[in-house]
Amino acid sequence: MMDWTDRHCRYFLRLLSRHTRLYTEMVNTGAILRGDAGRHLRFDPSEHALALQLGGSEPQALAQSAAIAMEYGYDEINLNCGCPSDRVQEGRFGACLMAEPQRVAAAVAAMRAACKVPVTVKCRIGIDDSEDYVFLRAFIETVAAAGCEVFVVHARKAWLSGLSPKENREIPPLRYEQVYQLKQEFPQLSIAINGGIRTLEDCERHLQHVDGVMLGREAYENPYLLAQVDQRLFGETQTPPTRAEAALRLRPYVEQELAGGTPLGQITRHILGLYKGQPGGRAFRRHLSENAHRKQAGWAVIEDALELTERRAECLTVSG
Repeated sequence: MMDWTDRHCRYFLRLLSRHTRLYTEMVNTGAILRGDAGRHLRFDPSEHALALQLGGSEPQALAQSAAIAMEYGYDEINLNCGCPSDRVQEGRFGACLMAEPQRVAAAVAAMRAACKVPVTVKCRIGIDDSEDYVFLRAFIETVAAAGCEVFVVHARKAWLSGLSPKENREIPPLRYEQVYQLKQEFPQLSIAINGGIRTLEDCERHLQHVDGVMLGREAYENPYLLAQVDQRLFGETQTPPTRAEAALRLRPYVEQELAGGTPLGQITRHILGLYKGQPGGRAFRRHLSENAHRKQAGWAVIEDALELTERRAECLTVSG
């Protein structure tokens, strides 16, 4: 998710789940080949398993970017064919690429030749008026023939004009059955489903039909959901951290980043949802929002937010 799942976000999410595969925000090839590649690609080793999501349409540029990403140590390179934003379309990548399956296939082939890690594709079930299953099946079949073995499918079509990115996540109806059908027709492929998935019960239901589930906004807005994933979906026996424990484990990272010049607010914006739906959660969000951006803000801001939150929770529990 562009501007959201940056390295600070991913470091925090990894504290909640050891087994979930994390994806970067989409990075376009121009930022890697003509910009500051290190700023866009660096990550903490604890983030593994980690996939880089690339945006682009030129096979050679995508291949060069994939090769560079492999050197940085990514575990997977994912080509985005699902983002419908105007900015992305202007660069001729994202969801509009679904109209050019042969180009996507050529890009996948070039990327696979340039790097040794898996090359995967994220897409929609269709675009504009092309939303029937035949269109989706033809796209998957063409790209799979180029060697792509893993597809993450958002179970909504995308309107390339007329809807905002937010509306494209909400208005087109979800058609999970089309993604299920893909798995039935292409059992040799790994098919993951995305779109409108809010709970682990939802995940378990989908996993009866497909190989994987991708969580987007829900994992960001309600990150503690991931703390239950390892036990529920991966068979982990270790007790997950509490919300407070997860936040406290951030301290070494926060202090290291502050020493390197990172403003505290760039980190704390990703933990605002940690207490979502919990007593004291509003106090936690308010304290961070009001104080993390102040000059010289440091670890004490997070510690004070936790203390305030736990105190409010105790008061609410006693009065309740």
